[in-house]
Amino acid sequence: MADETHFVTDLYQGTAGYYERYRLPYPAPLLSRLVADSRVSGGGRLLDLACGTGQLAFPLSPHFAEVWAVDQEPDMIETVRAKANAAGMKALRPVVSSAETLDAQPGSFELAVIGNAFHRLDRELVARRMLGWLGPGGHLALCWSSSPWTGTEDWQRSLADVLNRWQRQLNDEERIPAGLDQARRHLPDPDVLAEAGFEVVGRSAFTAEHSWTLEELAGHIRSTSFLPPAVLGDQAAAFDADLAATLHPLSADGLFTETVSSAYDLARKPD
Repeated sequence: MADETHFVTDLYQGTAGYYERYRLPYPAPLLSRLVADSRVSGGGRLLDLACGTGQLAFPLSPHFAEVWAVDQEPDMIETVRAKANAAGMKALRPVVSSAETLDAQPGSFELAVIGNAFHRLDRELVARRMLGWLGPGGHLALCWSSSPWTGTEDWQRSLADVLNRWQRQLNDEERIPAGLDQARRHLPDPDVLAEAGFEVVGRSAFTAEHSWTLEELAGHIRSTSFLPPAVLGDQAAAFDADLAATLHPLSADGLFTETVSSAYDLARKPD
């Protein structure tokens, strides 16, 4: 069954600076386990697809001879390019392209990763393309981490209420396609990979505590596709004031602590 939900393009336009500064890095234990589980050789090529500003490409790069960092947003790739140039990373190749139209040769990659983005793609098409891009025995990891408004702490519930209220107020609810959760329940990501021809290896999960300031939460929200700067517009100051008024009473020290969940689903291309 083909995916029935589709995100419009350019949802992250203008968010790269916030994305780079306020998105949490993937935890070191997750990255170490992923390198071990995918049995990388140290001399292969990595594909970070829908890479954002390189939250997976950069920390995984020491384990590869070459890295492709691919995103359809030019601002994201410009940030990746600037970071790579500043670090003297000549083996990192920034590419502006959607996942669905990327031009890559069969068997090009030893490991492919997608961070917090597979649900935004044409999953079945991209899974088939990834299978072809990987060499025999190569791995695909679907990585994700939780968002601060999805937890059960009082401040997280209040934050979710603020975000929902402002999405309605700014008529912005259509940026998230209707039926997205239903489509993923009907055909979970591991099933998509299995139908494409992957051997599903399994999931590795991790947790870690993180404390946010109000400024960091506001910046993180501006890195999202549903309330980026382009949507907040001239209401940004009013949003910040509402956020502060709602959350300040819920913290004695100005910090908002959550247990962040992160994980990856690993799949393997048969030999």
